[in-house]
Amino acid sequence: MTHFDVIIIGAGLSGVGAAWRLQESGLGKTYAILEARDAIGGTWDLFRYPGVRSDSDMFTLSYPFRPWNDAQSLASGDRIRDYIQAIADEGGITRHIRFGAKVVAADWSSGDARWTLTLADGSSLTCSFVYACAGYYNYDSGYQPDFPGLDEFEGQLVHPQFWPEGLDYRGKRVVVIGSGATAVTLVPAMARDAAHVTMLQRSPTYLTSLPSQDVVARTLLSVLPPKAAGRVARAKNILVTQGFYQLARRQPQRVRKLLRAMAVRGLDGDQAYVDEHFKPAYDPWDQRLCVIPEGDLYAEIRAGRASVVTDHIDAFVPSGIRLKSGDVLEADIVVSATGLSLLPIGGVRVSVDGTAVELGKRGAYRGLMLSGVPNLAYCIGYVNASWTLRADLSHRYVMKLLRHMDRHGLAVATPAAPGGSGRPLLDLSSGYVQRALDDFPRQGDRAPWIVRQNYLRDVLTTPRADVTRDMHFRRAVPSHRALTPARSGAAPTAGPASTSPAPVSLAPATSNPQAPPSLAPAPAAPKEDPAP
Repeated sequence: MTHFDVIIIGAGLSGVGAAWRLQESGLGKTYAILEARDAIGGTWDLFRYPGVRSDSDMFTLSYPFRPWNDAQSLASGDRIRDYIQAIADEGGITRHIRFGAKVVAADWSSGDARWTLTLADGSSLTCSFVYACAGYYNYDSGYQPDFPGLDEFEGQLVHPQFWPEGLDYRGKRVVVIGSGATAVTLVPAMARDAAHVTMLQRSPTYLTSLPSQDVVARTLLSVLPPKAAGRVARAKNILVTQGFYQLARRQPQRVRKLLRAMAVRGLDGDQAYVDEHFKPAYDPWDQRLCVIPEGDLYAEIRAGRASVVTDHIDAFVPSGIRLKSGDVLEADIVVSATGLSLLPIGGVRVSVDGTAVELGKRGAYRGLMLSGVPNLAYCIGYVNASWTLRADLSHRYVMKLLRHMDRHGLAVATPAAPGGSGRPLLDLSSGYVQRALDDFPRQGDRAPWIVRQNYLRDVLTTPRADVTRDMHFRRAVPSHRALTPARSGAAPTAGPASTSPAPVSLAPATSNPQAPPSLAPAPAAPKEDPAP
């Protein structure tokens, strides 16, 4: 097949979840998943550095239709990858994936009401609707500052995104540059075998220590069936994490004191060390908090196998790194955990009728579509909670939109242009976010153009959202041979040739963009655990 009703870009956590929701929707859509890599898993297949794990609890990071049923709350990367693979196999999704299929361009034809996707190998596919589930990391390159004197360094420089297979750091001096989630994962993982590991940071990051096992979940699993226990643990963790985020935003000083007390306790009461290396200048949740399971980073510092240095790099020297203070950190291996590069929609070049779409100048409709761009959705998770929470709401909304279009004989759905303040889509002060702000669509100043980082609100409003609000629809009979939708996995059937290519414009159901969304109940939701 070269034409599909829906093409999903990416076979990671989001793409497999989207495919599951599409199959259970009962819409009978033909679909394919285009995955640039040669394996399922996305981020969890790409990153292979020591200790790689989730920094969100698995009860909320897992799919709601297949709850996590293990008391291990912070799971390793390989366990997450195995979980995604198992879901894809169970749901019959794997056979729909085309590996090594990197999408480089997507062009919409208004005359045909379809997308043409061009792959890196020069081949192409067409579809009626594109759902980009490739996340927002640049898989081809991470962020690498241009350190002066790097050519003089006699040791080995490694970026976590491209970890060398079999890298031997036993008995060696290691410096990890950075203080984010990757750095605080790497330091304790490497410290167990290295001679010493130093975390070199320009400024501190807020850390929170959590148990690797969820005690409540472990108790629930002993008295309830696994699926029921997973759902209850999921609900508990959603309430806790969302409550903590709201507390941090409303009472930042209180949360500052709480996190400082946690660090002081983890470092045996060494308040001076905490104030020097673990006292950020910003408020909690201005940047994402980093999780350290069982306080492992603090434990390695207490044991003397790891340490933290807060300073700026002056230059690399043959033996290591010279700091602005004049000190030299001796190193055999330097790990540049300096952050990631962000890339919207997997770096796909989008155009409409041959005109390039500048994503940074488009409005973010409900945080999942682009103003003025037809039949294209993208998936981005929360910045203050598990990615999957928002991803699954986006999947369900896309299915609702497709169902509405089918019921009313509509071929094209295009978000209108928003009025708005142009607020960033990702509202964090982290360096990796700030470097890419201009590449991402912008929020507006009213619904449905505001992206709220509030799952408890979204889970109530998104399923009831009016898909016609600020949306222009169109009926179109393509000039090519029409394709009759078939059940997922079945071959499409060719219909009669059409001689009526002219589309019929439809006024949106809500003509007043300021009108409140419809409060009519959404169609009955499908069962949580459908047969694949």
